[in-house]
Amino acid sequence: MIAWLETALADLNALVFTKVPIFGVDVTLIVIWLALPMLIFTIWLGFINIRAFPYALRILAKPGHNIDAPGQISQFGALTTALSGTVGLGNIAGVAVAIATGGPGAAFWMFVIGFFAMTLKCVEVTLGHKYRVVNDNGTIRGGPMYALKNGLAARGWPRIGLILGGIYAFFALGGAIPLVQVNQSFAQVENVTGFTSGAGYGAILAVLVGLVVIGGVRWLARVTSVLVPGMAAIYLIGVFAIIFMNFGELPNAIAIIVGDAFSGEAAAGGVLGAFVVGMQRAVYSSEAGVGSAVIAHAQARTHEPASEGLVALLEPFIDTVIVCSLGAIAIVLAGTYQSGLDDISITSAAFAQISGWFPVLLAIAVFLFAYSTLCAWGFYGLQAWGYLVGEGPIRSMTYKILYVLMLPIGSILPVQAVFDLVDSAFFLMAIPNVIAIYIFGPEIKREITGYLERHRAAKEETAP
Repeated sequence: MIAWLETALADLNALVFTKVPIFGVDVTLIVIWLALPMLIFTIWLGFINIRAFPYALRILAKPGHNIDAPGQISQFGALTTALSGTVGLGNIAGVAVAIATGGPGAAFWMFVIGFFAMTLKCVEVTLGHKYRVVNDNGTIRGGPMYALKNGLAARGWPRIGLILGGIYAFFALGGAIPLVQVNQSFAQVENVTGFTSGAGYGAILAVLVGLVVIGGVRWLARVTSVLVPGMAAIYLIGVFAIIFMNFGELPNAIAIIVGDAFSGEAAAGGVLGAFVVGMQRAVYSSEAGVGSAVIAHAQARTHEPASEGLVALLEPFIDTVIVCSLGAIAIVLAGTYQSGLDDISITSAAFAQISGWFPVLLAIAVFLFAYSTLCAWGFYGLQAWGYLVGEGPIRSMTYKILYVLMLPIGSILPVQAVFDLVDSAFFLMAIPNVIAIYIFGPEIKREITGYLERHRAAKEETAP
């Protein structure tokens, strides 16, 4: 059964990542599909990822200014909920996989893509927040499926919107089973504890995730508001320790990463090969263009969709530009990417160079990363499920039970099969989501530009 599933997932991955030759290198079409809107919208919006960065920080600095707005959680709560779905194994295992597969240069391209991903995240969240659904009881339904459905209905294309929204929701159900988190967290826990029962580990994790998923989005926001800063701090302690121990080699490590990005000697396919690997892992890390974080941000209390969009641009900056880059530097400094290891074992070996107990620290961070991500994606999948089958307590509980029961599979499947499933579902989600972004591009630009102009005008009026 497992062998059949591995083959099926490999075939699906090959279909999704159909390649075309460009300058002698096979480049996947879906990578181009995501790279283009990042570049186009960053230029078209005048590098909003740089210009609006201070505004995003100011919004978070005023936590009570939208208390009367519709929504279930604060803008900070929405950010931490979305970050709990992005800052995770995509950063720890994803960076290691990228470097092992595409060479150190792949990490440089992850950094670059993370910079442009900030714009795409801002754009998709602004659109999703504008077309979210506020129920009579105050609960919110949101995500790219509702942006497609309600946005196109407003333009007189209700059937097309309903279909495209349904396609996105269907793909999101597959993407909402983040088996990588279960798989890689078990690998590290097994490595440091000797606990070898994958099914047992998956069952324990499933029970703990179920407690939060069943509790709903408010409980999720409370949990992630505590977990996200804590787990990031634990992981970064190890990363900074590696950098500090090898501080004299830091310039050389950065030179290796940048140099390899433009030579691609370590990666099959040279520069483009390193870029493609970096792009795949950066998308998995930041989720920009995939639309999943839109579901979390739609819950935020604010009257201004663009306001939440600006908050969202902080996500790729934190999880890809900062966390992934620091992790990549640590791995290159440690040199463990050349040890013949793969996936999270590369990071664990780097941590072991500091002290024999540091892999235990990594195991704790990995477990918390996996746990928070699984909780967040349980909520994301529930929104997609509700779109497809309708709302209601029984339907909602049915999905939550199915979601929790699926998690142990991740600790049993081989790592490549897990990545085949996750990558395929993620990039398929991007197809209808990016279509929506192009269709509503002018509308999104007016929304963001209008918000910034109103914000500046209000600031000038209150200035002494």
